[in-house]
Amino acid sequence: MIIKYNRVSSSDQKLDRQNLNHEKFDTIINEIGSGGSSFFKRNGGKKLLQIIASKNVEEVHVSSIDRLGRNIIDILTVIEFFNKKQVNLFVENIGLFSLIDKKPNSTFNLIISVLGNVAQMEREFMLSRQKAGIQIAKIKGVYKGRLAGSKQTHEQFIAKYKVAYDELKSGATLKRASLLGECSIGTCQRLKKLIKEI
Repeated sequence: MIIKYNRVSSSDQKLDRQNLNHEKFDTIINEIGSGGSSFFKRNGGKKLLQIIASKNVEEVHVSSIDRLGRNIIDILTVIEFFNKKQVNLFVENIGLFSLIDKKPNSTFNLIISVLGNVAQMEREFMLSRQKAGIQIAKIKGVYKGRLAGSKQTHEQFIAKYKVAYDELKSGATLKRASLLGECSIGTCQRLKKLIKEI
């Protein structure tokens, strides 16, 4: 069985480009979700795990390595899992398989390490620009924060930052939870405080 895994970050983005070669695959998994969240905690990642566990999966294809995620540790963890299960990962934009004759492809590993780090850097730059934009808006007096009367319950707050919350519960550092959960260190500190209180 050959599977294609596609991902976009938000519902206003299209999967059309990633699905151009859809007829080649036995199964296609389309997902809308942040690349900052752990692959196997995403619905599409969980579905792929179930298929691998129950069927003979030979290959998984992605259009580019950042479809798996934007955290180098998570990307390498997914690749290691595929290697152990003898599932050959093919990254279309570099034209390489993760395995050659059922053994790790050293060229693939080298290129993926570089591309994975680039994906992570892009995400960190994005979050940094977002933070700077908020600071500028505050200075100009146009950023008002949360609207009055829109206070969230603890449950709503946890649900909004579920990835970061789960990471912190499993013992992750504030920095890691912040990166994977796409939120600030301050938000993670509030979540950590809630974990102690609940």
